[in-house]
Amino acid sequence: MFYVSGVEGNSCVLSEEESWHCMKVLRLSEGDAIDLTDGTGNFYHGRLARIHHKGCLVEILSVKAVPPNPWPIHIAIAPTKNIDRFEWFLEKVTEIGIEEITPLFCEHSEREVLKLQRLEKVLVSATKQSLKAWLPILNEPARFRDFITGNFAGQKFIGYCETGDESELHDLYREKSSALVLIGPEGDFSKNEVAMAIKSGFTPISLGSSRLRTETAGIVACHTISLLNRMPG
Repeated sequence: MFYVSGVEGNSCVLSEEESWHCMKVLRLSEGDAIDLTDGTGNFYHGRLARIHHKGCLVEILSVKAVPPNPWPIHIAIAPTKNIDRFEWFLEKVTEIGIEEITPLFCEHSEREVLKLQRLEKVLVSATKQSLKAWLPILNEPARFRDFITGNFAGQKFIGYCETGDESELHDLYREKSSALVLIGPEGDFSKNEVAMAIKSGFTPISLGSSRLRTETAGIVACHTISLLNRMPG
């Protein structure tokens, strides 16, 4: 599966990076079949009309439109100090199925510098690997205080591990509805942040009895909602 940022008419040109993979790694030739996704809901089947290391030309033979998830999942999460762990989170939630991700800068955040271009590449790679038609939206990083006052037309949760009194996400989430989940940094959300979130309409949740790393908590939240929405009923 290849990624193309846009298709106009009956052809498209692969990026230099995708062309290199096509030529040097897979060693495809002119006339070979090729499958693509544009990350905006379309799968394409085509053939290589011209091989070139700067941009392979693909003739589009057919297209299949995939509708968006009617119950989108949005995870707002504090980036981890070790960026590899945050990239692993991005990869796994893309495989599971997620619509939107917002890096969240909190009082206890240990990382406030992100290379969004690198993170976008992680998302594109995971989208191709998992055969997804939709590329998750990666928003610009946001400050916690500013983010929680924004408009959101779905259920709102905050994962907070300090008190242990919260109900489980799978008990509180109403199936077949959009959801926004806040996941804090390694040092957790501050009590002040939790209070602000609750005042803004967020419901505190538990993700289980174990104390989870930031990236694991984000994956568990995403998987829980995704799984509940796939269950019959």
